[in-house]
Amino acid sequence: MNSMLATFEKAALVAGKAILDVQKAGPNTSYKADRSPVTEADEQAEAIILAELARACPDIPVVAEEAVAIGRIPAIEGRSFILVDPLDGTKEFISGYPDFTVNIALIEDGVPVLGVVYAPALHVAYLGGGGEAVKLVIDEDMAVSSREAISARPVETPPVAVASRSHSSAETEAFLKTSGASDIRCIGSSLKFCLLAEGAADLYPRFGRTMEWDTAAGDAVLRAAGGATLQLDGGPLRYGKLPGGPAWWISSIPISSPGDGVRTRPEVTGQRIAAGHTMVTETADFRAHDANFTESHRSEVLPRKCRSN
Repeated sequence: MNSMLATFEKAALVAGKAILDVQKAGPNTSYKADRSPVTEADEQAEAIILAELARACPDIPVVAEEAVAIGRIPAIEGRSFILVDPLDGTKEFISGYPDFTVNIALIEDGVPVLGVVYAPALHVAYLGGGGEAVKLVIDEDMAVSSREAISARPVETPPVAVASRSHSSAETEAFLKTSGASDIRCIGSSLKFCLLAEGAADLYPRFGRTMEWDTAAGDAVLRAAGGATLQLDGGPLRYGKLPGGPAWWISSIPISSPGDGVRTRPEVTGQRIAAGHTMVTETADFRAHDANFTESHRSEVLPRKCRSN
């Protein structure tokens, strides 16, 4: 295994244990300037991850959610850097759902090349890098009991979609209708990427602002599993962008169709999407982490026929 990916795995597992300990004791919730919730689990997990990264790779700058919230933003222009979301799905965590995750990703030249997503309450982790993705089963002692290679599947017809439990919108519902999805699964956090990466779903639409640390690790896993993350215009999704850059993105796995080769850009045509494991999202630069340019929780409408299992 790549040594840095092993470092990410170790940090995520230790952070995940701290999160579960806080959950067992009962978390205290406060709110940041943008009104997004934060608990001591977020803070403890981030401290654990940052300490491990400082020990193992001290020369690589780290952009971490809670550090950014208090103004600690390293210079990353022209450099590889690490993105950390210590607890993605804080709303799920607070509400008692198990689908929250620890996320760590390495970005090189704007591309997520390594990533770890760990769901401690579900006892599973996903790792991606170097063109390989694996799913880990974690036992009660936080040890890895199994490792299984995973890969994204060619899109089903009709597709199976995943959508956010907490951050849906009218635009998302409209897109899902257009996609012709036969089934919609609602799940929190970056696990949506992982469902696509392990071939359990085909479509992930997301309309609404989000932050780069929310998507980078899951994106790395999906890409390593054979997926591709694209903008709506077909260009690649990139990280570490300057404020005010292009916002609308779509993620797709190329598929082969008899007679017409391999498509890489999904095209919405009538009631179907021509190709892809897809994700649509508007993203915010982490340097604009304020109430006007972070996740939008307004006008939330859950997709119809949305199920949580």
